[in-house]
Amino acid sequence: MALDGYFLHKIKKEIELYAVGAKVDKVYQPSRDEAVLLLRTRGGTYRLLFSIRADSARVQFIAENPDNPAVPPMLCMLLRKHLCGCTLTAVRQQELDRILYLDFDGTDEIGEKTSFVLCCELMGKHSNLILLKDDMTVVDALKRVDVSTSAYRQVLPGIKYKLPPEQTKLNFLTHSSEELCDAVLLYREKRLSSAVISAVQGVSPFLSREISARVCEDDCAVSELLPGQRKRLICAFDELKESADDAKAYTAVDRTGNPVDFCGLDITQYGNSVIKKEYESCSLLLSDYYGEKTRYERIKNRGQELFRLVGNLCEKTAHRLSVQRQELAECADRDKYRLWAELINANLYRLSKGAFFYDLENYYENYTPVRIPCDPSLSPQKQAQRYYKEYRKLQTAETKLTQLIADGEQELQYLESVHDELTRSETENDLLLIRQELYEQGYIVSRQNGKRKAQKCPEPMKYISPDGFTILAGRNNTQNDRLSLKTAGAGDLFLHTQKIPGSHVIIVSDGKKIPDTTVEFAAGIAAWLSKARQSVRVPVDYTPAKNLKKPVGAKPGKVIYHIYNTIIVDPVKPENN
Repeated sequence: MALDGYFLHKIKKEIELYAVGAKVDKVYQPSRDEAVLLLRTRGGTYRLLFSIRADSARVQFIAENPDNPAVPPMLCMLLRKHLCGCTLTAVRQQELDRILYLDFDGTDEIGEKTSFVLCCELMGKHSNLILLKDDMTVVDALKRVDVSTSAYRQVLPGIKYKLPPEQTKLNFLTHSSEELCDAVLLYREKRLSSAVISAVQGVSPFLSREISARVCEDDCAVSELLPGQRKRLICAFDELKESADDAKAYTAVDRTGNPVDFCGLDITQYGNSVIKKEYESCSLLLSDYYGEKTRYERIKNRGQELFRLVGNLCEKTAHRLSVQRQELAECADRDKYRLWAELINANLYRLSKGAFFYDLENYYENYTPVRIPCDPSLSPQKQAQRYYKEYRKLQTAETKLTQLIADGEQELQYLESVHDELTRSETENDLLLIRQELYEQGYIVSRQNGKRKAQKCPEPMKYISPDGFTILAGRNNTQNDRLSLKTAGAGDLFLHTQKIPGSHVIIVSDGKKIPDTTVEFAAGIAAWLSKARQSVRVPVDYTPAKNLKKPVGAKPGKVIYHIYNTIIVDPVKPENN
């Protein structure tokens, strides 16, 4: 669901409550579609995130700074120049449109007073973050819009800011519920939810369906509304007005735990088919709703080159394997060439040069007749030698292809594990470590970003089971090797998804017997930290770490074990300690 004007009004109230009067201490730009202001007040520090991604445009407070590029983009430097040290004096919303203005006052390098407005437009693919002077002249924007993109409205440095086209809708904060009801009733031919969108500002399709569900069950046409339902529509608008200043927000979650939608109004339209979750603030809701998706998109954008490289390598390796398997299948027919050669040699006395084929008896199969194709330019002896040569060629090819296919399967398995690591990367250092690994394995010929060295490999991910046992998980293939083959003790337990790329997981026993509940808990983590995290009923192998072996010449992250048990679990998203 897109964030609507009603939800943005609640976020505005949240920003006013915590951040008005705060000073801008730092500015970050984690990606080309995001910016973060670090705001300091006497009561604490707040991080305000602006995202203009088409599918997750929003403004919210976040708990931690996202990982930032080593070299800040130009716009980030511009925002730092003008906003750092400034005080947030006011937060304004354009009616109930999805446009938020943040007013900043400060001083420039020579002590002159300055004022800037940070304008955040949250309008799907047209979302933007624009820095304005106090006279509404554009300084710059995350997304510049020229005349080739929009003939009506350009967003370029030096020109006056122009509002998007106005909509002739009623603001439910400034109009009475009776006026809103009358406006909706004018759209007699529309369904109630559609009429609410047409008449009222700041209402998304999901919110309009919620209002309709409180009035009538089947979202009937406006012309079919009964007098009692019209009264309920007025009551629904009253509830909407009352909730506008309430900090609480709600999500609807399906039975598998995936969020369905979110709203600032208590959700009733799904009945008991979903699980409703209540949040104390809109920012907490947005962090849960978009957190994992945003992290993946941010890492994917930053590691786009690596994703493309590994994806191409996987595709090429899979294609090569397909061709080699086809060639190997052709080798299965090699024995017929040896047979033909033997039959020709056994019948040289009655064969002559110039024939297009020989009809001979196969003495291996009760002298059944066999027609052998021939080259008329070759003598029978040369023809037999030719078939012997073809037989030996295919025999050698089978041996080499069998080994090449085995090596290719191992390589494809390794590349898929690297791709899985990329999807689970959380920081830029994770990407640098994966790049280093690919360089060491020969997939990257020359070092990229040679001036930027990968930091020291971080500690493995650490969790605590309900029984108090420490569980460690590797972040990449190099760390997987170190964790399983060096860190793990003989009494520790190793877990890994069966034939699925994923992290190595170790349960540290500390000399104690590991209970089944801890094994099941760790298996859920292993399933989550794998390519099967969106699946159910995932098989996870577990075995004492002493049973692990590293094949000679194997790539990072590859271990083998022959004694193991398997448990079937659903992936469980763990909480880091």
